[in-house]
Amino acid sequence: MYIPIISSVALASGNIFEKFALKKKKMNVPLYQTASFLFIVLCILPFLLFFWKLNKEAFFLKNIFIFILVIASSFIANLLIFKALKSENLTTLQPIRSFEPIFTVLLAVFFSIFTQGFSFSFKLLIPSLIASFAVIFPHIKKEKLVLDKYLLFAFLGSFFFALELVLSKLILEFYSALTFYFFRCLFIFFISLLIFKPDFKKLNKRSNLVLLFTGIAWVIYRVTLYLGYVQYGVIFTTTILLLAPILTYILASIFLKEKLSWKNVLSSLIIILCVVYTVLFA
Repeated sequence: MYIPIISSVALASGNIFEKFALKKKKMNVPLYQTASFLFIVLCILPFLLFFWKLNKEAFFLKNIFIFILVIASSFIANLLIFKALKSENLTTLQPIRSFEPIFTVLLAVFFSIFTQGFSFSFKLLIPSLIASFAVIFPHIKKEKLVLDKYLLFAFLGSFFFALELVLSKLILEFYSALTFYFFRCLFIFFISLLIFKPDFKKLNKRSNLVLLFTGIAWVIYRVTLYLGYVQYGVIFTTTILLLAPILTYILASIFLKEKLSWKNVLSSLIIILCVVYTVLFA
């Protein structure tokens, strides 16, 4: 039960560290995407000696194709989210990014019709959807969702992240959580390096330190997320992870001095109630 909660804390922390890094004028999106995945790979490397797992089924043609789709979806998702995060406040983006759990839940339901490895009950699905829509509530104005270019990037990025996560569930059993995340990030790093050819000389000691903490946060988040998917299922884990936006609001208010609205507070209360219901009754 603690695995998805740890994942929520790591996700909120990773969001804060990312915003700190991208606030710097010299830190453009191509440089950040390439450097951040490099640091994630470096953070994972020492642990692969203890948690390496790669089954032969991973090399089946079908599973290689799924892995390629995971890499492509993740590359697009990260690029879009980083572009949005570079230009918008974290609290502004958070409700839009919170479409991700809705997409994840709906895609998991869709995949459950056609593939094995996904299951759900309406007792779990209903509070999950209520909590997911509650996260969007703070950004609704005049009966419509207010979107600019960067919020649209965040919206599309959230969909591709959800697609990536649901696709990952199909092949996670052939890897350890660390091995899977290592290969995912290694491929994205090399693709980013080839496409963007960033100037790493723009990074200073402070930037490297923030990238290191960001990398640690994302490793903890993804590994615990994958473990949650395997142990508890996609929908249950996704519902518990809805605690992350609440933590993000709190941390953004404290460290980034971003203001909270009454809608943020109300949506947070609804999410907490749905999570409590899910843990106790679903």
